[in-house]
Amino acid sequence: MGSKDKNPRKRKETEKVNMIESDPEKTLDNNKSMIENCALEEAQNDDNEIINNEADNKNDLEISINYVNTGNLWSRKGMNIDEIFSFSIACEIINENDDPEPKTVNECQNRHDWKNWKDAINTELNSLKNRKVFGPIVDIPEGVKPVGYKWVFVRKRNEKNEIVRYKARLVAQGFSQRPGIDYEVTYSPVMDAITFRYLIGLSVFNKLDMYLMDVVTAYLYGSLDSNIYMKIPEGFKMPENSKPRETYAIKLQRSLYGLKQSGRMWYNRLSEYLFKEGYVNNPICPCVFIRKTISGFVIIAVYVDDLNIIGTNKEIKEARDYLKKEFEMKDLGKTKFCLGLQIEYTKNGILVHQSNYTERVLKRFNMDKANPLSTPMMGRTLNVEKDPFRPKEENETDLGSEVPYLSAIGALMYLANCTRPDIAFAVNLLARFSSCPTKRHWKGIKHIFRYLRGTSDFGLFYSNNTKPVLLGYADAGYLSDPHNAKSQTGYVFTYGDTAISWRSQKQTLVATSSNHAEVIALHEASKECRWLRSVTQHIQGTSGLSTDKNPTILYEDNAACVTQMKEGYIKSDRTKHIPPKFFSFTQELERNKEVDIQYIRSSENVADLFTKALSTSVFKKHVRSIGMRHLRDL
Repeated sequence: MGSKDKNPRKRKETEKVNMIESDPEKTLDNNKSMIENCALEEAQNDDNEIINNEADNKNDLEISINYVNTGNLWSRKGMNIDEIFSFSIACEIINENDDPEPKTVNECQNRHDWKNWKDAINTELNSLKNRKVFGPIVDIPEGVKPVGYKWVFVRKRNEKNEIVRYKARLVAQGFSQRPGIDYEVTYSPVMDAITFRYLIGLSVFNKLDMYLMDVVTAYLYGSLDSNIYMKIPEGFKMPENSKPRETYAIKLQRSLYGLKQSGRMWYNRLSEYLFKEGYVNNPICPCVFIRKTISGFVIIAVYVDDLNIIGTNKEIKEARDYLKKEFEMKDLGKTKFCLGLQIEYTKNGILVHQSNYTERVLKRFNMDKANPLSTPMMGRTLNVEKDPFRPKEENETDLGSEVPYLSAIGALMYLANCTRPDIAFAVNLLARFSSCPTKRHWKGIKHIFRYLRGTSDFGLFYSNNTKPVLLGYADAGYLSDPHNAKSQTGYVFTYGDTAISWRSQKQTLVATSSNHAEVIALHEASKECRWLRSVTQHIQGTSGLSTDKNPTILYEDNAACVTQMKEGYIKSDRTKHIPPKFFSFTQELERNKEVDIQYIRSSENVADLFTKALSTSVFKKHVRSIGMRHLRDL
């Protein structure tokens, strides 16, 4: 269940707003009237933000993760369960607390911490003024529909869930923008989790420092590529004439949070500035900027406004100073908490874990006091009719709408994608039943929670006592889904004996034999291997580090499959129906000495973790083999 950059998709179920940190500044008296007027306007517009959650089939509905605050219901059959969904669930859980965030300025004024929110609002207004975001107030041009706006409030917390700052954002309601008129391209790349894990391993093995910086109000630095007009926020001085307020709009001179193209404009602005100083990147990993000097090198890994700076001491200092010349930056010191991941430094390496998030998930689903289990899923029987993970039967009923099955899947997917490959197969298996879950499937979810209860401090440990070599393991679980005659693909790639990329996925084709299933799994692993080699060789080569040009060893436990890939496609009655593409790509990598496919005993193939339920002893053995450790043991 690995992840890479994907084009963002519009969702009706959830609206996400990028929010960047800002420091409280001195309150300005001339902002007082604007705050009060905004509160009044928000109260008048509350009726315009009602979301209709009705569905034709009530059995298809489920309460959303934030149902208490919003009253939203989700359609189980209509929801797209993917990495974007899991990230949105994780954000809700991370930001969830007994004291919810205010939704309007009026709510802020009625809270005990109004002074902090008032400082945050004034800081935002000052930032908008200093960045010259707003242009002149003009008559609305013919055919133009100004975008609306709203305030968004959030309290920024650290890895201990302590409030460290209050943030307020004036956000444009970009959902009203029209494609081809108000914007052209919106895609903006961000660093994926696989690249980030590799960079952590690289810093460990080369004894590099890793620092985190944050760009204050990053989106306000981007220039717009089209004319955008916004409704005039309350508090702005209007032209002296008798025309009604609705006939005017304010022209935006720079990108603003909420606009479709804001992320792309910020990325372009940052890229241009870094290129001037000699930084280079590559389409393979466009968010990793590298600068090589005579004395060392520096790598800047970009995730929107979070910049992880990795390299030698002198070059890191120069990079931090260079960024501060152009942007208002927050220097957060050594990277300890980034992208929801906790990073622990020890004398033997770095542990990346999500213990705080795991605890919040368990508490959110009332499993924080459950009895722990040793594996994430129960064993499966060969009897299809007694398989606990079989689809819903005619005499079974769906889970009620009060059971948050989708929310649980999303929360677990985020863990499985980031730091917990040990639960990847179990989560992938249970996610298949999201459209019509039953009590049996909910028991499977609770089984995973009980396993997490005993392993909440589990994480990926990148040790400096291992050899930094990229290795791959591929496997297939033949007829892992016996009800649909589908098999399971599983692979994992380690760097220095610790996992950096993995996937557990049901095959879309029906495999006619175990060899057929293994060929498909090896094909998928080969594609991932080629991308990983491109990324690692680009980063190492551009940084001036020694590059390993040797073939990447890819282990496979099916002897026939290994022979077919090494000696060429063998046409026979058992293989002639397999599409040649599943052979040719991997064979080409073998001929070009990019991969070296080798046989490994099934008992030693750690990719078994991603294809089937294992006994406790085998499971623990494989989990340790991919570098997973308890924080308490380090």
